[in-house]
Amino acid sequence: MSYRFMRVLLMFDLPVLTSTNRRDYRKFKKFLITTGFYMLQESVYCKMVLNSTAANTVVKSVKDNAPPNGLVQTLIITEKQFSNMELISGEFETDVINNDQRVIDL
Repeated sequence: MSYRFMRVLLMFDLPVLTSTNRRDYRKFKKFLITTGFYMLQESVYCKMVLNSTAANTVVKSVKDNAPPNGLVQTLIITEKQFSNMELISGEFETDVINNDQRVIDL
């Protein structure tokens, strides 16, 4: 079985005017983090998956947990396309450790 790593990009714009809206927003963000998404920018999250079948499963899971109000969009791209992303300004920050460091000092 061959793997073709892909990324699921998720962008959302949710209302936070009422307490119900804020609760839905917090619940949705918590769902994203617990399912393996990490934040690229404010309201832009990303998750790496093995192949397009896994990506479609992730998108279905997002659809099932999306709040009733607001806008949630997903985009599935290959790892090669994602690696061609160009940073125009600022610095890339992530919570993922990309080295063999075993001890983390907090």
